[in-house]
Amino acid sequence: MDEEYDVIVLGTGLKECILSGLLSVDGLKVLHMDRNDYYGGESTSLNLIQLWKRFRGSDKPPAQLGASRDYNVDMIPKYIMANGALVRVLIHTDVTKYLYFKAVDGSFVYNKGKIHKVPATDMEALKSPLMGIFEKRRARKFFIYVQEYKESDPKTHEGMDLTRVTTRELIAKYGLDDNTIDFIGHALALHRDDNYLNEPALDTVKRMKLYAESLARFAGGSPYIYPLYGLGELPQAFARLSAVYGGTYMLNKPECKVEFDEEGKVCGVTSEGETAKCKKVVCDPSYLSNKVRKVGKVARAIAIMSHPIPNTNDSNSAQVILPQKQLGRKSDMYLFCCSYSHNVAPKGKYIAFVSTEAETDHPETELKPGIDLLGPVDEIFFETYDRFEPVNEPTLDNCFISTSYDATTHFESTVDDVLNMYTLITGKVLDLNVDLSAASAAEE
Repeated sequence: MDEEYDVIVLGTGLKECILSGLLSVDGLKVLHMDRNDYYGGESTSLNLIQLWKRFRGSDKPPAQLGASRDYNVDMIPKYIMANGALVRVLIHTDVTKYLYFKAVDGSFVYNKGKIHKVPATDMEALKSPLMGIFEKRRARKFFIYVQEYKESDPKTHEGMDLTRVTTRELIAKYGLDDNTIDFIGHALALHRDDNYLNEPALDTVKRMKLYAESLARFAGGSPYIYPLYGLGELPQAFARLSAVYGGTYMLNKPECKVEFDEEGKVCGVTSEGETAKCKKVVCDPSYLSNKVRKVGKVARAIAIMSHPIPNTNDSNSAQVILPQKQLGRKSDMYLFCCSYSHNVAPKGKYIAFVSTEAETDHPETELKPGIDLLGPVDEIFFETYDRFEPVNEPTLDNCFISTSYDATTHFESTVDDVLNMYTLITGKVLDLNVDLSAASAAEE
């Protein structure tokens, strides 16, 4: 361990593994360590016995739930946008050869007490029960504008500069009501609160286009894909990739103390009395707790069920977004459901998550609107965890710390953090112009 590395990565969470893979592919010498004896850190995947130990303090789950090994319950479940940045990163690193994806059945939004399919195109807008007849026509016009919009072609801009015009102003031009704005902003553009309305509209238009393009990719019921056996496969796939490029992985390394020189710059990491030298450290917040601050907490419930979420067209896998306004909250609530169809539970069993940014100290009460939509559950577990973000200045100490995972059940915000960190570490912007078809064969 007494070698010198360009980068030492601490923690094998999704973000750390993706960065480790990207840096290895760039030709940097990477050492990747984790204090745990398993991959994944906060974003690990548990079998039934591990789940029971964590939430019930025993290793004897009820026999009627089926075999422990048939469960792969992701602790940070997030669906992947089919044409999104994560898929581009996976293709860029060629890690797709280690993974098998399958499309997610359904994408839904909660509106006025009911679950509805998210309309993503002008044709779907016309059919959607979310809107009345006149509103449908207005929405259809807006969807057509978005579909035809090209940043490089001013003829498609209808005289508006979307880097200046706010989303609120753009939507006002089409006369859409609050109800329509709610599902467009939260279930299509995947904004987490309503701040986007006062920001330039280009970001929202791009997000809507990404949703529609991803949906068209598999002609299925949602724009999302998910790995067979769950996200626990991702860190391991990146570990394999890193090894191909000469990276070194070490699990079960206690302490992992980051060492600094007189100037306060990182110079190495010590574990079990040995120090590996390095120029930079990449880690999750738990490895450098004196360089992060708490910014919030996530409340969530994990349920094991014997049926899909009601009113989701019997989807074996689905996401339901509950926009904040519908619940009188400050932030959205998310439902995630996956099952035997993605090999994360035995046949006939479904794993559902309800998550939100916590606004109280009572997750059971706070998550009730989401839990009420699940129908009868076999088992349910509750948990809250704190969210941290870095407060250090990486140019001064060469420490690059990821932000904790948020309550969303899709990957878009996670990948933004990874790409920003990559640019801070390397001084380069990752080129994500890849051939998206490279990931399609495995997804059938």
